[in-house]
Amino acid sequence: MIKIAMIEDDLELASVLCQYLKQFNMEVTNYEEPYLALSALKVNKYDLIILDLTLPGMDGLDVCKAIVKDFDIPIIISSARSDITDKVTALKMGADDYLPKPYDPRELEVRIKTILRRFNHSNAQEEPKNKTFVLDEKKKEITKNGKYIKLTAAEFEVLSLLIKREGFVISREDIFENSDILNQDYESSGSLAVIINRIRHKIEDDSKETQYLHTIRGMGYKFIQ
Repeated sequence: MIKIAMIEDDLELASVLCQYLKQFNMEVTNYEEPYLALSALKVNKYDLIILDLTLPGMDGLDVCKAIVKDFDIPIIISSARSDITDKVTALKMGADDYLPKPYDPRELEVRIKTILRRFNHSNAQEEPKNKTFVLDEKKKEITKNGKYIKLTAAEFEVLSLLIKREGFVISREDIFENSDILNQDYESSGSLAVIINRIRHKIEDDSKETQYLHTIRGMGYKFIQ
């Protein structure tokens, strides 16, 4: 499940976007007040932020500046402001995209997926310190404590997605949507569960006592290290 924080005071538009994005496995939480949104970001983990610029109590550009300063989260500006200065300023501050209103929700959905792919890929290139598992997308390799893990192509796709979304629950639908190899036939045949089980045998110290790859009943899988 992709979790998105929206900061939008047009509640009718926010409702429309929330309902539309829900069908693409995106859970959107809207905050009408920018100060409330900034407080929520400190306690909740989001994959992406959709930010309006004309907000009550605080200008959207100031909100953007505060988010970029304190959080590592991609930002899409969603604004009716037509001044090119606002667009340039937002992008210079660190916003990842600027979508002028009005727009088709389908365009927003595509831009969200594109930005998340780029963001996840960029993060994967930076080897995290003190991490048990390291993903090298260029070499198509995953190591555990520096040792190469032998994986099939399907196992690599699933495990690499879980590592890139570490700490988040990834639904079965999300795995199929982000996979070039797996398709709905795997879901209907139960083969995904078999792949997950094989991965556990290869990465867990004890496959019966899962430490890294957890099943979240009714929701999907979560990778923690």
